[in-house]
Amino acid sequence: MARIPLDPPRTVVNRLARWWSRRSYGAELDPAAAMGHHPGVLLASALQEGALARCHRLDPTLEALAVMASAVGIGCSWCVDFGSWISTRDGVDPAKLLAVPHWRDSDAFTDLERRVLEYAEAMTATPPVVTDEMVAGLRRDLDDAALVELTMMVAVENSRSRFNAALGLTSQGFRDRCAVPAA
Repeated sequence: MARIPLDPPRTVVNRLARWWSRRSYGAELDPAAAMGHHPGVLLASALQEGALARCHRLDPTLEALAVMASAVGIGCSWCVDFGSWISTRDGVDPAKLLAVPHWRDSDAFTDLERRVLEYAEAMTATPPVVTDEMVAGLRRDLDDAALVELTMMVAVENSRSRFNAALGLTSQGFRDRCAVPAA
């Protein structure tokens, strides 16, 4: 159960966020409703998400795997739920998403995907445990822009997942619309 009411004050910003959310995703997103108690936070988050959505230097599957690894590592069921749905909708193989929690034992991943998953887990650890060797391994296959995008996407997912987990936001049923079952 959410630790904050998901019925924020009726403001222009919140009405716009609810409209955009329903139009884009077919539902009102609980994190946006929680952020709606502070319209400045909601606007800042929306601007950041919009800007990041226009970044395309990183392969979408690598991004989805890294984001999912971070969400799984933090234990954000909302992010796993929504991330599974949105990634599958965007063409990422659902079998790979399903295998993220046990990627070390799965043969579903390429060497690069394994390095991305390892990096995402290392970034998500508290404190982070990223090594020079991990970054050097990624740089063999990713240019600097793709590495920066990967790093930012994991950092942003850490922020999303920690926000949602702290406020008790849980699965909203998005995954029911795709082929990825609950972990």
